[in-house]
Amino acid sequence: MSDGFLHKYFLSNGHKPLLKWIHYFDIYERHFERFRNKSPVMLEIGVAHGGSVQMWKEYFGPGCKIVGVDINPDFKRHESENVEIFIGSQDEPNVIDAILQKYPRIDIVLDDGSHMMEHMTNTFNLLFHRISPTGVYMVEDTHTCYWPEFGGGLDDPKSFLEICKHKIDDMNASYTRNALPISDFTKSIHSMSFYDSIIVFEKKPQGARQMPITGPLGA
Repeated sequence: MSDGFLHKYFLSNGHKPLLKWIHYFDIYERHFERFRNKSPVMLEIGVAHGGSVQMWKEYFGPGCKIVGVDINPDFKRHESENVEIFIGSQDEPNVIDAILQKYPRIDIVLDDGSHMMEHMTNTFNLLFHRISPTGVYMVEDTHTCYWPEFGGGLDDPKSFLEICKHKIDDMNASYTRNALPISDFTKSIHSMSFYDSIIVFEKKPQGARQMPITGPLGA
C-alpha cells in the first residue's frame, strides 16, 4: 500500500524546481509502487529543471537507475549518481537505440516530453515493445491530444488518444472472431488505464484464454 511518498516529497520539495499536476501523484503511486526498492530502471522523457529525476531517484531507492532524455544539452547538468541524461529528440531512433544499448532492461517509461502527437506516437512505437515484459509505459499531459497546436483535436485520427482507443480493440483481438489479428501488442498487454490527462499501459505476457467450469463433485 502506498505511503504517499511522492505527494509529500513534492509538497516539501526544497531542491530543484518540480512542476506536476497534484492529481498525478495518486496515479504514479498506484502503478509504480511495486518497483520501489527493487532496483528498477526508469526512462523519463523530458527533464526540464531536473526536479523530477531527483524525485524518482529518492522514490525508487538504492540501486535504481534514472535515465532522462531531453533536447536541451544544458540539462546534462542534472546528472548525478544513478542518474544519466541523454540529449536528443524523444522520437529519434538513434537516441532510443543508444539508451537501450546501455540500458537493455527498462522497467518504466514516463513520457513527459513535448506532448506533441507525432512525438507521443513515434516514441510509443519505438519503445513499448522493447521495455521489460512486465514493465509500465505511462504518457502524461494527454490533454494536449485535444489541442490543434499540438497536432491533436477531438476525434482527430492523429491524436494519440484516438490511437489508444484502437489499442483497446487490439488488446481484445482474441475475441473479435478473426476481425483483428492477434498482434505482438495483444500478446504483451495486461491492462490500459485512462485517467484525467494520463494513459498507462501495463505489460504482462499473455497466454491462451481458458474458461473452465466449476461445480460440485459428481455433477
